[in-house]
Amino acid sequence: MTKSELIEKLMDNGSELNKKESELIVNTIFNSITDSLAYGDRVEIRGFGSFSIRERDARQARNPKSGRLISIPAKKTPFFKTGKELRERVDFC
Repeated sequence: MTKSELIEKLMDNGSELNKKESELIVNTIFNSITDSLAYGDRVEIRGFGSFSIRERDARQARNPKSGRLISIPAKKTPFFKTGKELRERVDFC
């Protein structure tokens, strides 16, 4: 499902929202999650899952084309852990 499909689903779900209002709701949710993660906060949506930031250490790797060693700096990456209800529902289908 894409973001635009999610907006359409919100409009077709029996609500009286128009496309602009639905898009605003979806964008607000995504922006809130993104902002919270950027500040280092954890976001938990009960039954669905939780978003958090994981720090990856600096490391050495090989360039596959040249075979030379390169340094990869430490970085932060988003991580999603599924909730129990989501896991069970996906496994059931």
